[in-house]
Amino acid sequence: MRACIRRGAAQIGGTCIELESQGSRIVLDVGLPLDADPDPDLLPAVPGLAVPDESLLAVFVSHAHRDHYGLLPFAGARPRVFMGRDAARMLEAASLFWPEPAGIGETEPLEHRVPVTRGPFRVTPYLVDHSAYDGYALLVEADGGRVLYSGDLRAHGRKGKLFEQLLRERIDDLDVLLLEGTTLGRPEYETYPTETDIEMQMAATCKENSGLVLVWASAMNIDRLVTIFRATRRSGRTLILDMYAAAVLRATGNPHLPQAEWPQVRVYLPRSQKRGIVRAEAFELSQSFAAQRIYPERLAAFAAGSVMLFRPGMMQELEEAQCLEGAQLIYSMWTGYLDEDRQKSFRDWLRRLSIPMTVCHTSGHASPKDLRRLAQALKPRTVVPVHSEVPERYLELYDNVTLSADGEWWPVGAGPLNAAHPAGHSPE
Repeated sequence: MRACIRRGAAQIGGTCIELESQGSRIVLDVGLPLDADPDPDLLPAVPGLAVPDESLLAVFVSHAHRDHYGLLPFAGARPRVFMGRDAARMLEAASLFWPEPAGIGETEPLEHRVPVTRGPFRVTPYLVDHSAYDGYALLVEADGGRVLYSGDLRAHGRKGKLFEQLLRERIDDLDVLLLEGTTLGRPEYETYPTETDIEMQMAATCKENSGLVLVWASAMNIDRLVTIFRATRRSGRTLILDMYAAAVLRATGNPHLPQAEWPQVRVYLPRSQKRGIVRAEAFELSQSFAAQRIYPERLAAFAAGSVMLFRPGMMQELEEAQCLEGAQLIYSMWTGYLDEDRQKSFRDWLRRLSIPMTVCHTSGHASPKDLRRLAQALKPRTVVPVHSEVPERYLELYDNVTLSADGEWWPVGAGPLNAAHPAGHSPE
């Protein structure tokens, strides 16, 4: 077996990894670069993505973040795609409210520890803790070689036990650990707040505030939605979900996650999402939440006792609803988004209405300390950086590091790689 990082050897996002054995190939992730708009010209140069090639047996998507699946809509060959069953359902539900659908087509399910065999490849998914629900690390075996691709993962989320389980997995004789390092270029914090820490911060903010509490968070971050619900309950308030988040939570198929039908939950349909319902003629979906709906004219009466999931597109209608007296906003995503030019109107809106903002967030990615724990527990022959802007930092943190570059092929299972040196180029 041999491997090639098509994109992601020295950047966060846009990840695509190709593996070849006995003339057959598989791909791990086909992600959209973080700083790019969707464009077919960005599709990695993998035979079988743009045009059919029988040697490409399958694409395995680690999790439902665009920087890992976002270029699949441009895969004209429509290769066989495997991803988490719940993740696929969530993307389908969410894309109803997006300007463009997810466009990944039909998928086949990945399940925790259930191997998938395609040609000479055996792929075993391991459920991981991440800010994307139903995400996996992927163990690939072929020709006696073993590669574990970490995908994106962490140890401090609500599913942190999954990280500890991965440390204890009997993944013996591992040749290569393709290890994400998102946090390695950030300030050197050894630990990050847990979701429980975020829950307590949010609950305290809700208790201290007398008006409506707005929370700007991703509807696809299920851990964070659970955190928001638990903080809402701790503060004796009602959670008002937008219909987008309500539909995504329902799509998980998990009755233990907050659902619109729960007594402490209501559903609001913003104008922008209403347009999505009309465009898709998804009136049955809207009707299915009828019993839980709260309408604009009732928001003012509910404001003091509620926490509301917020989107910037809701600014005008919330102002018109006159429900913002004494309001507080909790921002619960990466703060870098706030500095973007497109958020100027949001920042101006907060200032104009004198709405204070509190940041309550934690990373969706493992700390450097936890990444080291993983590498030490799995004992791979070599660690290969992926999904990091600073691959050279791996040399400071881990033994037996092999630096690769996008487009370079290197052997797997033929003994230790040339540690701490670039992998050799192999012709196409």
